[in-house]
Amino acid sequence: MPRDFSRSTAEQVVQVVDAVHFGRNVSVDYVERFCDFSNEQATNALLLAKDMGLISEQAGAYSSNSILCNFFSTAIETQKASALRLALHEFEPFLVFVNRLRATGSADNAAQQTRAALDLNAHREEIKDTLISLGTYTGAIETQAGGRYAVAATPASDPLADLANSCESQASAEAAIRKHIGHEDVVLDRAEVILPLAGALMKAKNGQARDAVSDAAIAFESFLARLANDMGVSLAGAAGIAQKLDKFRPGGQLPKKITESGKYVAQLRNAADHGVDVDPEVGAIWTIREESGRQFVLVTCTLISVCLAHYRNGEFSI
Repeated sequence: MPRDFSRSTAEQVVQVVDAVHFGRNVSVDYVERFCDFSNEQATNALLLAKDMGLISEQAGAYSSNSILCNFFSTAIETQKASALRLALHEFEPFLVFVNRLRATGSADNAAQQTRAALDLNAHREEIKDTLISLGTYTGAIETQAGGRYAVAATPASDPLADLANSCESQASAEAAIRKHIGHEDVVLDRAEVILPLAGALMKAKNGQARDAVSDAAIAFESFLARLANDMGVSLAGAAGIAQKLDKFRPGGQLPKKITESGKYVAQLRNAADHGVDVDPEVGAIWTIREESGRQFVLVTCTLISVCLAHYRNGEFSI
């Protein structure tokens, strides 16, 4: 059965989500008046926002369906873009489109292949225009010369302190984490990987270095468990990050330089876990520096990105 797909723009989606969040249980007529849209514009934008999981509808009344809706009622465009970008990470048509855009280098081909893969009931041009609008508004897709588009490149590095300080909300922290990991078309477990990393980033910003290390380490262990399942690696008997990484070595699923780099994360995590207890090896309690907490989150994101690049593309990067 064909899947419904509604044509709209990122700006219109942002406006209707704001209208719904502000008005609560509103009709299409209300959204038309609030946003000064035609009936077609309001209806299509509402249906697209619903498809993205931002709002829900019951008996013709629309209401907020995500905590992200809180971040659309602001004059800060970067905050709205960050919130919308988070929603895109769970929007299947966009994930498929990004994958095919990276593979083909053509937005037309990517739209056609997305339409075929998901059996969407819209014309290729409508699909392309909508997904390009969502991607360029959020910064996930870049405009190039000659009217071409490309998946936005992940920056090689950013000062983590500046990044952390720019995160004034959970939504912006999540966006920052996803930006550093990259691989926009990969669906990482939000509850077990993304949210703990975002929480770690916020704690690092607030000087809670030990807690930041603990949360990020939990996220990395969860990532390794999912990666092991995908790679057919058994983690039986492996306790902690170091032992789990060692399980990827015998079969060559991950090269030595990646697994050994991960031992930094394992050792810093062990130091943080001692808390107020004396480490019997040194006879003292480890202090976790604030800069170590910030760096730990960045290194963890980088390791996740490196592992994904090797698993998916056979890359040897570190």
